[in-house]
Amino acid sequence: MVILRKTYNGVHSAQVGFPGGKLEIQDQTLQDAALRETFEEIGVPERDVEIICELTQVYIPPSNFHVSPFIGITKHTPVFIKQEDEVESIIEVPLRHLLNDAVLISKRVATSYNVEIEVPAFQLNNHIVWGATAMMLSEIKDLLKQVF
Repeated sequence: MVILRKTYNGVHSAQVGFPGGKLEIQDQTLQDAALRETFEEIGVPERDVEIICELTQVYIPPSNFHVSPFIGITKHTPVFIKQEDEVESIIEVPLRHLLNDAVLISKRVATSYNVEIEVPAFQLNNHIVWGATAMMLSEIKDLLKQVF
């Protein structure tokens, strides 16, 4: 599951990503922040999510953030409730789709140096996922392939 962010005046406008955000005063750990943001953005209660591992930290230059992603599971398929002011839509992606190498593509993106580069990406449910989210999905895909 990934989200399509709303269109706004910012670096991640209308991009596909995971729920997330920065630490807030009530968060004791990065994991707390991840669970809180998941609830706020897609409505999955923190108590329903079991964190099973932390992924590799990713630096995102345009926003100057280090992202610490976590993988969590639920015992039952959650009822997703999108946060109207931040989330345009919730995109559910079957694992078999993610694991299919046919969804791997490349995309040309403009850099801050006014140069276009070719980057690896995923084509998921008619959305192109690139950048840090694609890096995280690639790590998830590699972990899942070790299990399946």
